Amino acid sequence: MSSRGGFRGGRGGGSNFVPRGGGGGYQQSYGPPATVLEMGKFVHACEGELVCESINTKIPYFNAPIYLENKTAIGKVDEILGPLNQVYFTIKPQEGIVATSFKSGDKFYIGGDKLLPLEKYDALKVFK
Repeated sequence: MSSRGGFRGGRGGGSNFVPRGGGGGYQQSYGPPATVLEMGKFVHACEGELVCESINTKIPYFNAPIYLENKTAIGKVDEILGPLNQVYFTIKPQEGIVATSFKSGDKFYIGGDKLLPLEKYDALKVFK
């Protein structure tokens, strides 16, 4: 058997190969939500990111988009810090947003579908 023309078996050898979907969890962004909820207030900048104190009773998803009140996207939730009764989070700003351009107390917003209720963390109460 000669391999001059390529082997005809396997996944990639023939011209009838159709790649299958499943891009590993990529989610398409469809713009800002219809309504946004207060998520937190700016505390200070640290290593190019924004450190914020949560003013919402729910916990944000990791990588959830964060907005200004006018629904301008500024970045995504990067880390969640602190105990459940005093949550802090960091925002990784998107390109063109400078963390030091905000002042203490500036408020940030999130879509309601990107929040988890504290009841999801009931199992952690055992360790208090």
